[in-house]
Amino acid sequence: MPYVVLALVLMLFVIAVIWIISTRNTFVKLKVKISEAESGIDVALTKRYDVLTKLLDVTKGYAEHEKSILTQTAMLRSGSTLKEKEEYNSKLTEAFRQIYAVAENYPVLTADRSFKELQMTISDVEEHLQAARRAYNGNVSIFNQKINTFPSNIIADSMGLEAADFFQADEEKRQDVSMKF
Repeated sequence: MPYVVLALVLMLFVIAVIWIISTRNTFVKLKVKISEAESGIDVALTKRYDVLTKLLDVTKGYAEHEKSILTQTAMLRSGSTLKEKEEYNSKLTEAFRQIYAVAENYPVLTADRSFKELQMTISDVEEHLQAARRAYNGNVSIFNQKINTFPSNIIADSMGLEAADFFQADEEKRQDVSMKF
C-alpha cells in the first residue's frame, strides 16, 4: 500500500513538472510568434517605403518641390519600437496623402501608366500591412490571454512576463471618414 501512495505522489509530481515545462515552452513559442509578427510589420513597412520611394521618383518630374517628402520618409524609417513604428506608419500615411494631392494637381501624372501601376501596388502594400498588423495583434491576444488566465498566469509571473502591446490605429483613423466633396 505505501508503494501505491508513493507511486501516486510521484506520478502527480511528474505530471506537474510536465505541465510546467509545457506551459513555459508555450510562452516561449508565443513570444517568438509575436516577434515574427512584428517582423512582418517591418517587412510591410519596408515594402511600403520602397513603393513610396518609387512613386516619388515618378512624381518628382511633375512636382520637384515634393522631394522633401522622400527625405522626411527616410528619416522616419529608422524607428524600431512598436510605438515608433506606429508613429512612422502615421507619417507615411500623411506622405501618401501629399503625393496624391500632387497627383490631383497634375492630371498628366494620374494618366501615366507607371503612376497607375504604382497606385495599384500601393493598394496591395496597404493590404499586406493590414494583414501583418492583424497577425501581430492576433499573436499578442493569445499571449496576453495566456498570461492572464489561471493557472498559466502562475508560470507567467515566475517568468516575469508582462502583457504585450497591441498595434494601435492612429487617433485620426478612429474617426468617421468625411465623405463631403
